Amino acid sequence: MNFGKSILILVGLASTLISCRQKRSSNADMVEMLQQQSQFESNAANPYSCAAVLAHQDSIINNTAKSADLFSIYISKANTLLQLGQEQKSVNLLDSLNKTFIADYNNRQLLVKTMALAYLRLGERTNCINHHSAEACLFPIKGGGVYTYKDATEKAITLYQQVLKSNPDDYESLWLLNIAYMTTGNYPQQVPPQYLIKTEPLVTDTAIKPFKDVAMNLGLAIRKMGGGTIIDDFNNDGYADIITSSSSLAEHMHYFRNNRNGSFTDIARQSGLGQFTGGLNIMQTDYNNDGFKDIFVLRGAWKGKFGKEPNSLLRNNGNGTFTDVTRQSGLLSCHPTQAATWADFNNDGWLDVFIGNESQAGDENLSELYINNKNGTFTEQAAAANCRINMFVKGVTAGDYDNDGRTDLFVSTMNGRNVLLKNITENGKVIFKDVTVQAKVSDRNAGTFATWFWDYDNDGWLDILVSGYGNSAPIGYRLGAEALNKYQTSGGKVILYHNEHNGTFIDISQQSGFNKVSFAMGANFGDIDNDGFLDFYLGTGNPLFTSLIPNQLYRNDGGKRFTNVTTRANVGSLQKGHAIAFADLDNDGNQDIFINQGGAFTGDAYQNALFINPGQGNNHWVNLLIEGTRSNKAAIGAKLKITFLDKGIERSVYRDVNSGGSFGSNPLMQHIGIGCADLVSRLEITWPVTGQVQHFSNLKSGVNYKIIEGLNKFSTYHLTKFNFNYLMPQVICNTEN
Repeated sequence: MNFGKSILILVGLASTLISCRQKRSSNADMVEMLQQQSQFESNAANPYSCAAVLAHQDSIINNTAKSADLFSIYISKANTLLQLGQEQKSVNLLDSLNKTFIADYNNRQLLVKTMALAYLRLGERTNCINHHSAEACLFPIKGGGVYTYKDATEKAITLYQQVLKSNPDDYESLWLLNIAYMTTGNYPQQVPPQYLIKTEPLVTDTAIKPFKDVAMNLGLAIRKMGGGTIIDDFNNDGYADIITSSSSLAEHMHYFRNNRNGSFTDIARQSGLGQFTGGLNIMQTDYNNDGFKDIFVLRGAWKGKFGKEPNSLLRNNGNGTFTDVTRQSGLLSCHPTQAATWADFNNDGWLDVFIGNESQAGDENLSELYINNKNGTFTEQAAAANCRINMFVKGVTAGDYDNDGRTDLFVSTMNGRNVLLKNITENGKVIFKDVTVQAKVSDRNAGTFATWFWDYDNDGWLDILVSGYGNSAPIGYRLGAEALNKYQTSGGKVILYHNEHNGTFIDISQQSGFNKVSFAMGANFGDIDNDGFLDFYLGTGNPLFTSLIPNQLYRNDGGKRFTNVTTRANVGSLQKGHAIAFADLDNDGNQDIFINQGGAFTGDAYQNALFINPGQGNNHWVNLLIEGTRSNKAAIGAKLKITFLDKGIERSVYRDVNSGGSFGSNPLMQHIGIGCADLVSRLEITWPVTGQVQHFSNLKSGVNYKIIEGLNKFSTYHLTKFNFNYLMPQVICNTEN
């Protein structure tokens, strides 16, 4: 009898336990997966797990008898300390090593270069990070960017000169030496003539008014590792909010709600987004057509076998909170990735998603295509749709390049070959055809990263931009050598393909002005001067601390070529540039630029920047908020043709409704520059599902319009203009370790 009661009690306890697990929220389910993954990644074999790597290095040091065998491990440990943000410890270790070890020429050069870098990083920590200012680390460094505390950087200068005395062709050290002189305020006048690199090549346009970083003033200058950015209206009040993420599973998402009074409040905790960590890239969608923008989080990029992190689909509940619906939607997938695009590939009125994963030798992570089942769930169909790509994908973009009414795909990879997939869907069954060779967009022989479809010359046909990335030479070496005209290759440069209207493209990069390296990661486009021609901004770099390359802004000169206006615009941050978004956050009619900054290691964390556009002239604009009914609610894929008289000449601007580039998400509301026109004479909207064209006329400039599919009338709405420059602090001290 007692035995039977015991069995009943055990059964009851088991049932209760199972019931509790079943009742556990989906948010808690995702949080637990991320925590378990974080524990798995804490491994000395994972180069991004610096604490574990350091512990392993110490164990080797403690168990190695011969001091001569320790030189390389001490150098490695010094670099690991830099990755952890412990610059002073790194300096101390290297100084001790310098006094106790007798090294040959090569090891001596390595030691001195590592010491120079450690002191350079210590100077950056003391000034740019712990005493951050709006001009910190803006290239060329001047004014408020000049260091207050110069001791560490002056030591770096001495050490780099030692390196160059022995090896004048060390272009990386040459580049870093010039930057070090800038930080002390002694550039160019005190740089030895044989080591001077002139910065004039970046000063190419005097017509651009300088932008100003106001992120600190608004509480947006959160210091963290590189990650994603979305700017859009997540509570449907008409005002753009900002959501950011970090690649680190130790750092959570932030949700900066626009308070509609010129300020933002981080409501990550209240919204539920503060529970979720990781995500090198994020993007908005409306997967369930409820009119509230959801969030898709992409995780694990670059980490290889340690990057099997789950992606997340976060449903916007419409009440200021988000719920993880990844598992129940069928989107749970654990592959290293940061690349995806949402589009209606079968024109059924519901958004699907293509995910490009990172495959490498011995670790296949095939691309995925999830078709929307219209009931909150998805079905994976990449194999059936002929888009199961087995490559190291770094960027994907969707657009109708051949104007046949079906959304195509372009895939950027680190394998030296990109992929163009033509959508040949019939009767709702999604099928793609690889037309890369025929379209002439494949022959690169080097890796590429960020990408997008856009109509840069307003001829009504989508062109392709893709940023070059892979190259054998270090970025710092490339920059120094390039500045002295010593080294030229195509790797790491912007590539622009012009659509020839016949299914093919031609590479017009060189004649378009892309003759310098950029090594872009984050990237996006907008119209900084409201001339109707799209400009773009690149976030540059790679994980190495020696890779100090300014982020770059290019202005579109009438669809004919592009001009680098970085220096004049004052947006050339030397910090690692990740997700970028263009948006008119102060509602003054000029698009501003937000960039998620910071590198791949804890020690390379940095503050976000919001560069406010002061206005680049007197050009006019309209804002178009488009909503689908038969097409997807977010109207992604809708085509816009805006026609107006500009200085007496009729011209048209073409846009697709989307969030812009592959790494960073602009608002889906379309900001359209119309030059000097006071009126849009004709607006044509081609809807994805039906292909029907709606016509509107006589839209006044400087107005926000909302247009709903099928309704022949538009509505307008007002947005308050803000001044983000008030009470602008010069410096914010940061005492975080």
